[in-house]
Amino acid sequence: MLPDREHDGVLNGVRVADFSRVLAGPYATMMLADFGADVIKIEPPGGDETRAWTPPVDARGQSTYFGGVNRGKRSLLLDLTDAADLATAKRLALEADVVVENFRPGVMARFGLDYETVRGENPSAVYCSVTGFGAVGGAAMPGYDLLVQAVGGLMSITGPVDGEPSKVGVALVDVLTGLNAVTGILLALRERERTGVGQRVEVDLMTSLLSALANQASSTLATGEAPARLGNAHPSIAPYELFDARDRPLVIAVGNDRQFAALADALGAPGLASDARFASNRLRVRHRAELRAILAGLLAGKKARDWVEVLTSSRVPAGLVNDVAEAFELAERLGLEPVVDLPGAGSDPVRSVANPIHLSATPARPRVPSPELGSRGAGVTWR
Repeated sequence: MLPDREHDGVLNGVRVADFSRVLAGPYATMMLADFGADVIKIEPPGGDETRAWTPPVDARGQSTYFGGVNRGKRSLLLDLTDAADLATAKRLALEADVVVENFRPGVMARFGLDYETVRGENPSAVYCSVTGFGAVGGAAMPGYDLLVQAVGGLMSITGPVDGEPSKVGVALVDVLTGLNAVTGILLALRERERTGVGQRVEVDLMTSLLSALANQASSTLATGEAPARLGNAHPSIAPYELFDARDRPLVIAVGNDRQFAALADALGAPGLASDARFASNRLRVRHRAELRAILAGLLAGKKARDWVEVLTSSRVPAGLVNDVAEAFELAERLGLEPVVDLPGAGSDPVRSVANPIHLSATPARPRVPSPELGSRGAGVTWR
């Protein structure tokens, strides 16, 4: 059974029929569940395919990939090719406040679960479709994150200058698209409060990535020139990159002239700030290679952690290149409470990443981990 959600979360009373699977859609619906929405995850008999993406597994033996984006939901097994199960799915969609799906365009229409059909009988529904490349020219293209990183330009600006294009170390485009889906759903729910009528929300991986390219996208549009890979350097700021200390790398992220002067003092080379080559950011970018060589020589004299302490005390943005475990440890030390422990099947809790959105009056309250296949579905009540 799901916990009692009365007076629990800003989205308490919002029911979500979640037909999505893998990452972008499930990430979005998990965010909604964290804030009190009743999310019913409709799964085929074999379950969301990420249930089989192991190892690693959590304390319950469940795929950590699946568990990482499906906490707080009910799981309802429905075979949409079975008439009785399809009828149940339709009833859920026609009574839901929000419907989320990420099938290829046209699949939901085959089952009578498409937006137009749902809107005909449930005009207040907010219907969110997540695709890889939209529903027109890219309808047949498979929406895999790696593919989008490649064709969407992200890989072209990621990786060593003289090396091969690289993907980001996580399916970041899926996550960005999931966040866009959440934003669109909440905007549509807000409009429904005013009009009583729902609408369709469409997000896709391709345009989500193009939007997230930010300064790299705007520079391309303004100049007509596509940016090249700079490794860990920044196209418009210097020094803003990775350096090797005596034992391990660290990052220095100088964003203005004051910070650069503080960096020069902390490194014992105050004359750098008045050097004609480095007196402004524009000049430092122009003479990036010379500046990097000088800084690399100075930084090689101490251990990275020692430099981070010195630079941080001088208000120079600097940090170690942490692994993921070290990153959680740092967030804990900073009092950010990045982990939530959820009750597991035994005595060991299921550790989950905390929701990053902090509301003072109605905070996120994850209560239960991701569901076992088909569990909690029996608790669904009809409106």
